[in-house]
Amino acid sequence: MPAITPIVVTTDFSAAANHAIQRAAYIAAQCQAELCVLHVVHPLDLYPGVELPSGFLMQQEQALEVQGETQLEALAASLHERFNIAVTAATRIGRVHTEIVDYAAHINAALLVLGARGEHNALMNLLLGSTIERVARLAACPVLIVRNPDTAPYQQVIAALDFSAASRDAPAWARTLAPDARIEIVHVYDSAQDVRMRRTGVMEDWILSQREQALSAAELQLGALLTALGDERITRKVLTGYPPTELCARQAALPADLIVLGRHGKHRVKEWLLGSVSKNVAQAASCDVLLLDLQPEQRAQ
Repeated sequence: MPAITPIVVTTDFSAAANHAIQRAAYIAAQCQAELCVLHVVHPLDLYPGVELPSGFLMQQEQALEVQGETQLEALAASLHERFNIAVTAATRIGRVHTEIVDYAAHINAALLVLGARGEHNALMNLLLGSTIERVARLAACPVLIVRNPDTAPYQQVIAALDFSAASRDAPAWARTLAPDARIEIVHVYDSAQDVRMRRTGVMEDWILSQREQALSAAELQLGALLTALGDERITRKVLTGYPPTELCARQAALPADLIVLGRHGKHRVKEWLLGSVSKNVAQAASCDVLLLDLQPEQRAQ
């Protein structure tokens, strides 16, 4: 797979953002990548109910921008010294999710790193329209959502594979971000298919037969993939159930410190808005989550 550079990480100078910065810097050092640290100043006139004189707003925004630039410069110098990496700092003014997505696209970012807000329960309560949700939906590159404060190397990774184009690179990304980790490639047969068939009056024996065929086919495909990868540290697992629930349960059982999965299926925006596997896993998992997107050549197909 192509080199992972540059890497963009966003910060609002919170503790959650600092976790993301440390992980992004670690990955940049590991991959010999350039790290771009972005801070976005949210204009005061975008806050509901805030009506202030334009001159005052401009003055305050400029002050916030200068303050952010000062903090960013100090942060960039610290990261460069600690991790021995090239660090670029950038400040933007505007809607946070828009500026993040636009900046990442402008510099052709290979990876975008975001800090999960607060603790596990807080991320579970993310609503549609949140910064993380919007960035994860709109970004043109893979998005790593960092929840854990620990920046030690990933030790156990789940690469979720549903055989879609978006999930195709999950094992390669897992190995790139975790070169020494154990990787388990997990495929979940969605039991909702059985429910839909029952609702249409399909005979139970036929439903069970179709499920067994699908599970056998998945085992064969994963077996062939493992043979092609030729990595003894990579194993496979086929599960049955609701994919987000099964993936998160498997993550807790191992336990895994990173889940890698495709972000979009055939209906990119629709899937995210209606509660796709990727969104539900990102909300419910207790570890970092890497959401992959289709590569440009895959989108063209």
